[in-house]
Amino acid sequence: MSVSRGEEGGLSQAEAAPNNNNNPQDLFESPSQAVATGTTQEDQVSPAVDEASPSSTSSFEMLDMNSVPAPYQEVQPHWFFCRRADDSTSWLPFSRGDSDRLENACNSVQGQEGDLVVAVDGERYDVHVKERKRYAVYWEQAPTEVRRCTWFYKGDKDTRFMPYPEDFSQRLEEAYMIAVTLDEWKRKLDFPTGETVMLHNPKLIMQYQPIGLQDEWATSPSEQTRPRTVKRGVESISVEIPDEEPEKVDHLVFMVHGIGPACDLRFRSIIQCVNDFRSASLSLLASHYKRGQQDGQVGRVEFLPVNWHSALHGDATGVDEDIQRITLPSISRLRHFTNDTLLDLFFYNSPTYCQTIVDTVASEINRLHSLFKRRHPEFHGTFSVVGHSLGSLILFDLLTNQRNESETREGVQPGEPCPANCDTLEQTLTRLGLQQYLETLRAENLDSESLALCHDSDLKELGIPLGPRKKILNYFRRRMFPEGCRTGAGRQVPELQVPSQETTDNNTDQTSGLSAQQSQFHRTQSVTSAVDYEYFNVGIGQVSINYPQLAFHPQTFFAFGSPIGMFLTVRGLKHIDPNYSFPTCKSFYNIYHPYDPVAYRIEPMIVSDVDLEPMLIPHHKGRKRMHLELKDSLTRMGMDLKNNVLGSLRTAWQSFARMPVAALPPVEEGENSIEKNLQEAHDVCEEAESPVSTEQMEQLEQPEIKMGMLNEGRRIDYVLQEKPIESFNEYLFAIQSHLCYWESEDTALLLLKEIYDKLGVPFEQPQQS
Repeated sequence: MSVSRGEEGGLSQAEAAPNNNNNPQDLFESPSQAVATGTTQEDQVSPAVDEASPSSTSSFEMLDMNSVPAPYQEVQPHWFFCRRADDSTSWLPFSRGDSDRLENACNSVQGQEGDLVVAVDGERYDVHVKERKRYAVYWEQAPTEVRRCTWFYKGDKDTRFMPYPEDFSQRLEEAYMIAVTLDEWKRKLDFPTGETVMLHNPKLIMQYQPIGLQDEWATSPSEQTRPRTVKRGVESISVEIPDEEPEKVDHLVFMVHGIGPACDLRFRSIIQCVNDFRSASLSLLASHYKRGQQDGQVGRVEFLPVNWHSALHGDATGVDEDIQRITLPSISRLRHFTNDTLLDLFFYNSPTYCQTIVDTVASEINRLHSLFKRRHPEFHGTFSVVGHSLGSLILFDLLTNQRNESETREGVQPGEPCPANCDTLEQTLTRLGLQQYLETLRAENLDSESLALCHDSDLKELGIPLGPRKKILNYFRRRMFPEGCRTGAGRQVPELQVPSQETTDNNTDQTSGLSAQQSQFHRTQSVTSAVDYEYFNVGIGQVSINYPQLAFHPQTFFAFGSPIGMFLTVRGLKHIDPNYSFPTCKSFYNIYHPYDPVAYRIEPMIVSDVDLEPMLIPHHKGRKRMHLELKDSLTRMGMDLKNNVLGSLRTAWQSFARMPVAALPPVEEGENSIEKNLQEAHDVCEEAESPVSTEQMEQLEQPEIKMGMLNEGRRIDYVLQEKPIESFNEYLFAIQSHLCYWESEDTALLLLKEIYDKLGVPFEQPQQS
């Protein structure tokens, strides 16, 4: 039987398994004798070799016999957190900086009554050290377990080492310390759960599982109880410890998802997809802005997910139950997918649920913005928004209906309510007849102003019943947003017509009498503006709802795989005036994959008389993909052949032109001649001092295009390069193409270039080996 060494100097688990004798427990009762003999069945059948066979622990004793025992050094702990997905559980390490902060906090809270909270992972999570729990800050997520790890194990079927519980590790460390100090090995450590750990020598430590009663049909105990490899300290295991994120945040980006709860083919949530996008951006910053990071010009870009699907499909709306009652029982899985995903498109065209979606997106962005500012008081950077699929359309409508500086009332910032209510908390509750809740609200340090910012869920957590909650929310909605604070709230834009000022005034109060079903979805901080496309040559048939105001002015709007162009066309918009731009956002990029079935272009709606190709997004490694370069090379080859033919004709014509002029027929004015055409080609070649390239020909063919002000005069449509395998079958990769943006390094690099170009930080293309 062949014999192989185990991982990292230890035995393989099959070799270290206990001997299959009549009483397997004898091994655990006399481990020293069993280990010293090394006479297993495997040893008996193994071929003789010149060197000591590693099939027994005595071999390791012989190898380490002459080594001087090192003095005992306390193990260095590293902190891990648990991540559960479906039926699997994995433990991931914190960065070294986060781990050190957690260790220092753990040492400082010993003996204290209160707990200590440590911000980790770019301050997106808080760890309660004593509780050993990790809580998400910006989104709803179940708390995960945190562990101070010193000892690790790996089973026969495990792909990575797993950390032991802290009390288990403590007993292992104590036994290890005694063994090292006394230089006495072959020690056995029994645990109440039945596990046994054998410390054979510093390099070989194994854990044996308890052996149960076996029947005659069972396999041998040695096969059922293969031991685990045990390692001490994180340095002895193969684990990738992530780099610590820079503390400085240069820019904050809010990312809005599209239809359905999942964002990619692996059915991951928006949180997981944004995590991948953030990781890609950190890697690209390290490679493409290395000098800027060294000079302190570049920190990092923070990306935060905006989740609106759960609010639409939650218990508050009851829409899922209503849809389920009318859903046919056949093809249940397909119908469930349709109800949970595709119906979001129809919900957005419904006035009731469109209001819910827009309010949720705006309030969630404002909440994240406020929370981020509180946790990063030193942040003075700018903000951008990203929308994927339907999320991009939501942001487009939202940004179209923002108020610019000239429309904002003096003293009232975007996203802030009008200061119409100066009553105290007691006076407010007295007006509503809810004095009995005064002490409850005071216990939470709420005053009249902070109460106006509460949501229904906040009041529900305080134990306030549904009726009083509705009274409070309705009161502040009416008091904080009187008619003077609205600019044509919910007015109807006539389809295929430009809205006039007279029409606007007549429809200002159109939705003042909202139904109870609609008003329950309105956020209290919603400040509405008109649906006004004054630069468009037609109205767009937009749903008449109240559009909230964002608490900031976005610097750039990035649309991923966006159907904006299709929706605007279906709404009746045929042309976007070149002078039009968002009131509060000056930059707009429409990014799409060439095979994305949901994506549509924007530029042809601005410049319709020129067939203009979209801008090709460069590969993050600084060159085109190989199959695209080959295609370009073939194109240039054809152009060179054409130029050579023209050159040969020009040479022949010059030779022919040496004949007497009288032999040439006269050329009438207005006719095109071969000489004129060849002379123009000759001038172009002399001017370029080389054969005409593809880029030069494109410049000659395409005049300068003014793209309008939607992106400050710059190009808007940007297309990704398809992968070679995708070019074989466009239909096969269509769905994947619509979901590829979250893991696209090319897309992430385009965002980073736009952000840091505005900050004046130069882009660096790393040299490829």
